[in-house]
Amino acid sequence: MEARMDRRQLLRTSAVVAAAAAVSPSLVSTALASSAQLTTARLTAEIPTLPWPAANDIVAATRLPIFPSVNFLATDPKYGAKGDNSTDNTAAFRKAIDAASAAGGGHVIVPKGNYVTGAIHLKSNVDFHLESGAVLKFSSDGSKFPTVLTRYEGIECMNRSPMVYAYGQTNIALTGSGTLDANATSSWNKGSDRAWLESRISAGVTDPAKRVFPGSGHTARSTFIEPYNCDTVLIQGVTLKNPKFWQIHPTLCKNVTVDGVKTDPSTAANNTDGVDPESCDHVVIANCTLGAHDDNVAIKSGRDADGRRVNVPCQNLVVVNCTMNGNWGAITCGSEQTGGIRNVYGYKLNVIGATKFALYVKSNTKRGGFSQNINLDSVSGTFVRSFVFVTTTYNNQTGDFPPAFGPFTVSNSSCTKAARVFDVSGLPNAHIKGLEARDCKFTGVADTSNILNNVDGRKFTNVTVNGKPI
Repeated sequence: MEARMDRRQLLRTSAVVAAAAAVSPSLVSTALASSAQLTTARLTAEIPTLPWPAANDIVAATRLPIFPSVNFLATDPKYGAKGDNSTDNTAAFRKAIDAASAAGGGHVIVPKGNYVTGAIHLKSNVDFHLESGAVLKFSSDGSKFPTVLTRYEGIECMNRSPMVYAYGQTNIALTGSGTLDANATSSWNKGSDRAWLESRISAGVTDPAKRVFPGSGHTARSTFIEPYNCDTVLIQGVTLKNPKFWQIHPTLCKNVTVDGVKTDPSTAANNTDGVDPESCDHVVIANCTLGAHDDNVAIKSGRDADGRRVNVPCQNLVVVNCTMNGNWGAITCGSEQTGGIRNVYGYKLNVIGATKFALYVKSNTKRGGFSQNINLDSVSGTFVRSFVFVTTTYNNQTGDFPPAFGPFTVSNSSCTKAARVFDVSGLPNAHIKGLEARDCKFTGVADTSNILNNVDGRKFTNVTVNGKPI
C-alpha cells in the first residue's frame, strides 16, 4: 500500500499525522521517526482534477488513514481464524483486532479462505485487510451480532450490529480484494418496522437507548458496513454480496473515503442502496462499481422529528469515476434529509442498467430539510424516467417544514434514452432556488416537454433535447 502520492494525497497524509496526535501519540511518534514504518493509504486510481474548485478542495481535505507497517495474521494460532467454511471466527477476528489496537495499530490480514463470522467491530488505527480469495460469510446466528447504536431509515435506535461496525473510532479501514457475503443472515436480518420506532418517538421516548429492537417483538434489518461517529475511514477494494439492506452506511462520520468497491446489484432484496452517507462531513466516493436494488448513492441526514433532534447535515461530498447499476437514482438526496444536504459534486458517472434518474432529490413538508448546491458534470447513460427529478411532495406526507431546495446544476452531461429530461417542482411557498444546465446533449427522449414548477433562476445554455435547444 506504500507508494508515491500526488499532492492531494500528501495533503491528506499530513493532516492525518497532525490529527492523530490527539488520538494516538505512539502512532505519531512512529510516523515522525521513520516513514518506512508507516503504511499510507492511497486510492486505487488517481482522482482527476474536478471542474469545481470547491470539489477539489474537498478531495484534498478529506483525510486518508495511515497505519504502522505491522501485520497481524488472523490465522496465527494466537488468534485462531480458520478459513474452512465452518469454524466460527467471530472471537478470532476480535482477538486479532484487539491485538493490533493494543500494539498501536496495524493491519489485520485475512488470507484466502471461507470464514464464517459474526459481527466485526473495527478499532482505531486498525486496517482489516482481506487478501484475494478471502470470503467473509456472515453468520445465520443472530446472537453473533450484538445490539448497538445505529440508525434505521434515519431514526436512531438500538438494533443488531451491522456486519462490519465501528463506533467512535478514528483512523480505521476495511481494505483488500476479498468478498463479504451476507446471504446467511437472512434468517434474522429482516423486518422493516419503522412505524414502531415512530410510535416510540410519538410517546416521548427521545433516548435511542430506549428504542431497542431485539426483544421488543419488532424487527428491522441491519445495514452491511456502518462506521458510526468515526473519523478518517477508508473502505476500499472489497466486494459486497447478498445484502439485506443498505450496503455502506457511514453515519455521523468525518473524512470518509469509499474507493474501488463493488456493491451488489441483485434484486433479491429491497432497499439495498450502494452507499448511504448520513450526516457525514467530507466524503469521497471514487472508482467504484455500484449496484443496488434501489439508489446507487443515497445521501441522508435523519428523518422527521428524530432528524430534527440530531440536526446534523450531510455535506461536502464528491462522487467521481463510478459506474452505477442501481435501479433508482444515480445520486439521490433524501428522502431522509431532515438535517439537510449541501455541497455535493458528481463527476464522470457512467449509469448503466434500468436506472430511473441521474439526480433524484426528494422530501416533503413532514421531512423538511434542505438540498443545496448539488452539482453533476459528465454524467451519461439511459434513464427510465427523467434525468433530473426533484419532488417536494414525496409520498404525499405533509407537515409544517417545507424543504429548501437549490441551486442544482448539470453540465457536460448526456443521455441516449430517457422518458423526460427535467421534472422539477417546488412548492408555492418554497420555490426551488436555482436550476442551471449547460453544454448538455439529451437524445432518445420520449417526452421533450419539461415539468418546471415554482423554480426560480432557471438557466439553460447550449442544451439540446433530441437535437433541439431548450
